[in-house]
Amino acid sequence: MAQPLSLTCRQKATSMTRLPSSSAARAFFLSEYGKLQQHRRKSLVFGQRIITRSLSLQSSRRASSTNNTLRCPSTATQIPSTARCYHSHFHPPLPTHEYTNSQTAILSAALEHIPEHGFTKEALTLGARDVGFLDVSLQLFERQEMDLILFWLASRRGLLRAKVENGLFEKMKNEGDNASRELSVDEKVRILLLERLRMNEKIIHRWQDALALMSFPSNIPLALSELHSLSSDILYLAGDTSIDASWYTKRLSLSTIYASAEVVMTQDPSPKFSATEAFVNRRIQDNKAIGEKLADVKSYLGFLASTAVGLGRSWGLKI
Repeated sequence: MAQPLSLTCRQKATSMTRLPSSSAARAFFLSEYGKLQQHRRKSLVFGQRIITRSLSLQSSRRASSTNNTLRCPSTATQIPSTARCYHSHFHPPLPTHEYTNSQTAILSAALEHIPEHGFTKEALTLGARDVGFLDVSLQLFERQEMDLILFWLASRRGLLRAKVENGLFEKMKNEGDNASRELSVDEKVRILLLERLRMNEKIIHRWQDALALMSFPSNIPLALSELHSLSSDILYLAGDTSIDASWYTKRLSLSTIYASAEVVMTQDPSPKFSATEAFVNRRIQDNKAIGEKLADVKSYLGFLASTAVGLGRSWGLKI
């Protein structure tokens, strides 16, 4: 008789495990049944591995989200990611110009030939020969003359940091009248700005050509990023700790002062570039005066607004 259709799962499993009568059929059944059990065990082990891996990934993501912090560039304390620092690390990165050891060696040697040959391929070729490279090694540089300009700017920033570490501020303070008084941030910014301009004295007759190269549309992003890095380094070395909107306005105003001072310096015939120094001092004072006037206007508008609100409330207005 055929089995009824209402058999339960347990009854079906029992009927499947029931061995046939003949020996050949019984052996075939046992082999197939063993393969089925082995496949089932492999499936269980694979499923357990997947579950374990998913649980570990969830726990690691949960731990990283709780430990995620942002470090504000102007303070030494860590703040949670929910309290976002004004200068966010989520901003798009600036264009980079990093070099290999061979490129650095060639560019470092080429810096010595800039006063005579300018920011040209000839200076790069002579620098490559000085360190034992062939002339064809110029193919290592995709931007060639622009790479030499960027390396000059980056190396000057490094020298500026080294001067501060070697006691630049202490030296300038001792040369002044008030040796016991601590220098303010504005005074340090002025010292660093003039010190950076003095580094261009030997190549100032070549700097107009460099400015022309940096004005090409393809070179403008790299030139602006280097200018931003310089202004940021100067304010950081001067001890500026702004974290509000002034973090941006200070760097923008300092970049403007430095860029205009470089143009003035290329046309300055005065001894020791005294006219350029006077120009920088005037621009810093003008920028400081403008900032103070804007602050006065802001406080005055706030006073008018509070007075208007108080007057309206005295008249019974619900404000």
